This record gives sequence, C-alpha cells and structure tokens, in this order.
Amino acid sequence: MTAPARTRDSAELIRAEEPVLAHNYHPLPVVVARAEGAWVEDVEGRRYLDMLAGYSALNFGHRHPALIEAAHRQLDRLTLTSRAFHNDRLAEFAERLAALTGLDMVLPMNTGAEAVESAIKVARKWAYDVKGVPADRATVVVAAENFHGRTTTIVSFSTDETARSGFGPFTPGFRIVPYNDLAALEAAVDETTAAVLIEPIQGEAGVVVPDDGYLAGVRELTRRTGCLFIADEIQSGLGRTGRTLAVEHEGVVPDVVLLGKALGGGIVPVSAVVAHREVLSVLRPGEHGSTFGGNPLAAAVGTAVIELLETGEFQQRAQELGVVLRDGLDSLVGQGVVGFRARGLWAGVDIDPAIGTGREISERLMREGVLVKDTHGSTIRLAPPLTVTEQELRSALKTLEAVLAHGA
Repeated sequence: MTAPARTRDSAELIRAEEPVLAHNYHPLPVVVARAEGAWVEDVEGRRYLDMLAGYSALNFGHRHPALIEAAHRQLDRLTLTSRAFHNDRLAEFAERLAALTGLDMVLPMNTGAEAVESAIKVARKWAYDVKGVPADRATVVVAAENFHGRTTTIVSFSTDETARSGFGPFTPGFRIVPYNDLAALEAAVDETTAAVLIEPIQGEAGVVVPDDGYLAGVRELTRRTGCLFIADEIQSGLGRTGRTLAVEHEGVVPDVVLLGKALGGGIVPVSAVVAHREVLSVLRPGEHGSTFGGNPLAAAVGTAVIELLETGEFQQRAQELGVVLRDGLDSLVGQGVVGFRARGLWAGVDIDPAIGTGREISERLMREGVLVKDTHGSTIRLAPPLTVTEQELRSALKTLEAVLAHGA
C-alpha cells in the first residue's frame, strides 16, 4: 500500500520554489491553500483576511457560488473550440458585455496585457484606415507612472525603470505626458495621434485619483482632435470604484474600454477590448487572434460575472463600504498614515517612512492576519473583495491602526 504524500509546511514549500520558479515576483511569505469569500487559509490552517483580492481579479471574493456553479456547468459541457469554430456561449457574453459598458463590439482575449496590446494594434489600424495617418507614423499618447502590463511593447512606454531596465530596444510610437495634466496632453496630440491611452485611476502608482474634470477633459480633447480615447479599466473597472466603470464618475464614455482581472471571476483569465463598432470593425480575419480568447469556459464565467454586475448590488456595496474605508483611513492620518487616496473599495495608503516601508508594513499586517501588498516606497494598497462585510473591513482597519501604533 502506497504511503500518503507528506504534507509540506509553508517554510518548506517556499524553499522548494526557490530553485525552480523564475524570481519575477517577491511574494509575502504566506502559502495559501484554501479560500472562500474574503478569507484565505494557509497550509498550516491559519486564516487571513484578504485585503488585496488578486489586484481586483477577485472583486467578487474567492469562489463566489454563482461563478463556481457557472464554471462547473460549463466544464461538464465544453471548454475550448478555438476561434476556428463558433461556440454557443460567446455571443451572449459579447452582447451583455457590450451592453454593460455602453459600447458596441467586443474583442475577447485572456490577460490584461493582451487587451492592452490588442487595443494598441486596433488604434494603429484605425489611424491608418479611418483617420488617414501615413503608414507607420501613428502615435499613442500615454501617462507617466502608468501600469498597463509588462510585455516588451508595454514597458516601452513605462516610466518604471524596474520594468524597463535591461529589456530594450524599445518599441517606438509612444509619447509620455504627466498624468492629470490636460495642457501637457493637448500639447502632445497632433495629426499622427491614434489614441490617448490612460488609466482612469492609476493603480500600481498608488491608486492615484485624477482631479475632477480630468477624464471629461480627455474625452473632449480626443473628440475635438480626432483621436481615440482608450480607458484601461482592467483594475479600476467592474465595480471596484462604486461604479461599473471608473469613467462613469464623470459621465464619460470612451471609444475603447479595456477589461480583465475581475472579468474572469478569479477562476479563469478573461480580458476584452470593448469599443464602438467603427473602431473594432477595422479588424479583418487573420489580422489578430487568440487560441483561448473567447473560449466557452471563459465566456460562461464572464457572463456570470456580468450577471452579478447587472443588478448594481456590488457597485452599491463598493460605494457604501468605500465611505467606511475613507473614514477609517482619515482617522489614521497623523497616526502613522501621512496621506491616502481612495475611491470606492480601493485605496493607496502612504505610511510614515519612519514607521516602515510598504513591504515591512505588509509583512506586519500578514503576521496579524491581514493581507495587503505594497507598491512604491512606503505605500500599501487596499482592495478587498466587494463581498467584504462592514465588520471585516473595520477589523482590517483596526489591525492597521494597531500595526502602525506598534511601529511608532
């Protein structure tokens, strides 16, 4: 009789990763084995409140019953056809996603970076076919401190040297301007501009929320100058900020919206370029594709995600609990927090460097049963699942208060 496999503890599992996994991440030293709702459990059975939610990929919590049920149903029927054939789940997914965003057509992909890359291709094709930009001269204007992914094209217009250094030569055709600066944006746009690509809220930069009127100004400028407005809502979209899309806070409808992360419900990678018909109609067979993009399993889960959002319940929860989050952080300003930026259930919190770096604060919170992740310097990000309860949220804020007091 074969002996059962020995269960390895967290320390052993972390050591086991060292020689066999590429070191492109620096995770916190916790090994998650199970999860449900807003909680995860490590291999030793310790429970943690997840205040990161997979960088917004888990907006609906871990293993949301409706999403798990949709995945199970589809697993029993059909998982992949490739786009060589039609499948019976894709049309509904595309129809409902277009309706949810107020746009017309959908290009299904897998990851957020794929959606960004796809949008760049589409914008360039549109510039040549529709706007009349001379061949190979199309430009895209982006914002400094952006994060749109880490492919070679995308890091070409990043201002993060960690993402760029050692990965050149870089792809030309991009102009970088300061974020939240309409005058600089207008100066960068000319007859070669295919699109302006921005995050309505800059997530990796520390949840940077632009001034009121900035997004409306971008919309007006792009419309007036005849280029596309591409909104990267991969982190900010699908309920996170208290609206379905973050651009809705200013009543703005971009030409192109990029979605990912939460669109897959934390189960499968799903992303999409959603756009006006005249934009996505520039693509012809053979010009772009993805073997897994729009697969039946992804479409089934994505449709279930859309169903959750169509009720407005999660947007309302993010809005209401966002007030609790803001009030709790506001009470910590001067008590170890030097400032914060928040919208809905999403916040970037600047910790007093005298108390610790963002990494050190994240590790201290982990030891107290709360999971967050640092970004630049002494900034941490809070992005709990939209299923988090008010009690759980207040508990996490109380734990942050205790960690900061201990550090001081």
